[in-house]
Amino acid sequence: MSIPATQMRPGMVIKHKEKLHSVFAVEHRTPGNLRAFIQAKLRNLESGAIFEHRFRSGDAIDRVIVDDIEMEFLYKDGDDYVFMDMNNYEQTTLGRDILGDAVDFMLPNIKIDISFIDGKPVGVELPTVVEMTVVQTEPGIRSATASSVTKPATTETGLVVQVPAFINEGEKIRIDTAEGAYMSRA
Repeated sequence: MSIPATQMRPGMVIKHKEKLHSVFAVEHRTPGNLRAFIQAKLRNLESGAIFEHRFRSGDAIDRVIVDDIEMEFLYKDGDDYVFMDMNNYEQTTLGRDILGDAVDFMLPNIKIDISFIDGKPVGVELPTVVEMTVVQTEPGIRSATASSVTKPATTETGLVVQVPAFINEGEKIRIDTAEGAYMSRA
């Protein structure tokens, strides 16, 4: 199944140069007066090698259809992340090598699709938007409601996003998982 490169998300499994790869991270870039492109970090599923590749916005990407099972994130155990199958209550433990940048969005009880090929987990697909609480940021400015000034804010998972100046600690915000960017207040 072909999709445009702009629809590539962390955790997807794609076929690139006749080999299966898991998408680790995706960054949309529009440099100055040049054409936009997508910088993707890919992990070869056979060798485990990680590399970066640049796709043009219009490139067709071959997405591999795999067995997707909806699972709920339970907890983090050291460097491992424990998930539960919602149908049979079996638990699966995944490491950062499979999850990639998706670990920045792992909140307890979040439901994600985990992709399996021949019974082996190879990637995850996050919801398009997650709600997170801001745990650390500079104090908000009251009169900054219509300003384009942003400041860094750290969320409960440790993810740092740029937010408008009026966001304060303790507020819930909506984050786009594809770009890891602030969308709105929750």
